[in-house]
Amino acid sequence: MQSYEYLAVPAPAKGQKIKGLKTPGERYAHQLTVLLNDLAREGWEYWRADCLPSEERKGLTGTITVHNNMLIFRRPSAETLAEHPQITEPRAAAPIEPVLNTQTGPRPIHESRREPQFRDAAPRPESGETPER
Repeated sequence: MQSYEYLAVPAPAKGQKIKGLKTPGERYAHQLTVLLNDLAREGWEYWRADCLPSEERKGLTGTITVHNNMLIFRRPSAETLAEHPQITEPRAAAPIEPVLNTQTGPRPIHESRREPQFRDAAPRPESGETPER
């Protein structure tokens, strides 16, 4: 039976400002991608995310329950790798960094993502005129 060692790390609280990433969601996704790729290079495989409660001190005598978002990673233990040499640690994929081509105008960060299409709005009437209906 294969045994694993586990690692729990707190999920990022917010995304880091990066040139070309405009929305908070894009920044957060980038921050999460960087964290996952860094740990994958060390042989850790992403396993799951959990929201776990913990008691923290509040004031002099009080406590409060706080929920923490944790990312759980695993990798085969050293004993398992020694017993079964055919089991190899998972290879880390090359990190994916968003690339923007600013010479040809703004493009989506990910080629599979489609930008919203807006219809041309009707011209606004000059001040004092009433719009036709």
